[in-house]
Amino acid sequence: MSLFTAALHPNVGLGFLVLGASLHDILTRLKAEPQRFPKLDLTYSEKDPVTEPVILALPANGIRLRFDGPEQRLRLIEVIDFTKNRITYQEKDVAKPPNSQGTQGSPRLGGDAATGPAFKNIYHRLFGPTYAGEYIPPVDTGNSNALGTYILSYPGVAFSFPLPKSAYSPNKDVVSLLSSPASQTATSVAIFSGKSWAHARETLWDEILPSVKSAFLFNKSKEVVPDEISLVKIHGGGRLQLFKKWTNSSIWINLGETTPQDLVAELGPPDAIYRKNDQRMYIHKTRTASHSRSRSNGGDYRRPEDLTDTDQSSAHTGSDDSEDEAVEDEFVGNVSGECFYNYFYLGFDILVSPPQPASRIPPSQVAALNGKEVPGASPFKNGTADRLVATKMVLHANVPGSYPFNRHRRCRWEIQYLATDNSDDIVNSETQFDEIEERLREEWKSTYTSEEDAKKRQRGMVLNRGWGDSPGSSCEFLGGWEDSSGGVGAKKFDGSEDSTTTLYGFPGMVFEVLKNGFVSAVTVY
Repeated sequence: MSLFTAALHPNVGLGFLVLGASLHDILTRLKAEPQRFPKLDLTYSEKDPVTEPVILALPANGIRLRFDGPEQRLRLIEVIDFTKNRITYQEKDVAKPPNSQGTQGSPRLGGDAATGPAFKNIYHRLFGPTYAGEYIPPVDTGNSNALGTYILSYPGVAFSFPLPKSAYSPNKDVVSLLSSPASQTATSVAIFSGKSWAHARETLWDEILPSVKSAFLFNKSKEVVPDEISLVKIHGGGRLQLFKKWTNSSIWINLGETTPQDLVAELGPPDAIYRKNDQRMYIHKTRTASHSRSRSNGGDYRRPEDLTDTDQSSAHTGSDDSEDEAVEDEFVGNVSGECFYNYFYLGFDILVSPPQPASRIPPSQVAALNGKEVPGASPFKNGTADRLVATKMVLHANVPGSYPFNRHRRCRWEIQYLATDNSDDIVNSETQFDEIEERLREEWKSTYTSEEDAKKRQRGMVLNRGWGDSPGSSCEFLGGWEDSSGGVGAKKFDGSEDSTTTLYGFPGMVFEVLKNGFVSAVTVY
């Protein structure tokens, strides 16, 4: 294994590990170099995987990364073992390298500078003087020899030094405190965004971080970083508003009207294109078609099985140009032009197909508009029936522990037509499905003939993504389960409840719900 070598940039990052980068981007980069990063340990809350922080440890490299739950952005970088890496600052070693061969050295005892940055090196040679730090007393307060932690902080970077409780006094200056042999070597270093660690930790998980594109690390490279979509607002009636991160601008996607040319112009070319060729779920479509004439508003109350082709959006990571792509079916018609635009780094997929009737406008919006044109409506209508347009959009939550984890980055969304005057009362990607279901039933209750009719229309359909030949499944899971490194993604699902989700349909939306109640993906049509 080659030694991990990186330059430390306070307030910015450590090498290519840049504060503000997404969990998907970091994991994808790490998995691309298995020889350099042989083991990845992911820790998350099974109960609250999208609200609690996610921790990614690199035990073979002595690095620990902390991401917030809702946005999955890198918030804190920690170097916890200096024998497994070589960290530099302004081309100078922060700690003495493990050995000249660049392999892992043996941990040493006491105040040997080989195990971490020496206080004198930090304070005199690298970073210079700073304000007095913060002392965190040991848990065992009764033992005077128990080690506490003294945090020496600079803007964007902080060092942790072991300090016995008996040696600490608020009247002593930092030089006197950290000059003793037992305390002169730091055990870890943290890289964050903020004036000091005491200031940064108060807003560590919710601070708005600067764009990764503004980091000088990217300014020096030729790497093209696309504009991120920070939020998708679902307005109903097939209208979605996409907000670009770190800007005040937004773009609209009107399903049934927005063309592939519009998508490429606003979002850039897709990361991959998947052409539909799976007919296994069309039996439900034929059943629905045979009864559609006897049902009122059939297009608005399509069952989840009518939309399961959206699960194909992430089943493959590239275009398939084989001759069997064109599927002709008596009921479905020629779908040879249908394909998914996969935007893995934006967190969603878009189905491009011949125009389909848009879902109905939510009742609350109909009353509020009072005959006015809906926001975001395009003045240019598509008059050609066979012209390809965006007809469905799949928003992926990238929930840790779910089957498709890290295939897409996390896409956050809000159901705008459920918004109230209370700014805290928002139905979004972090909301449990039980609450979402309750709010949506209340919104659409005027369209149901009875409570029994409402329950019948929203029955769940179980989908097992663990079966290798099931619609939407794929053997690729963070590099595939043939990976024997024992890191993230080395787990194969074989039909257990971990790979089982449930689909629930509402007018214009289908939710894929995990066992813990969080939404793994939502399809808007």
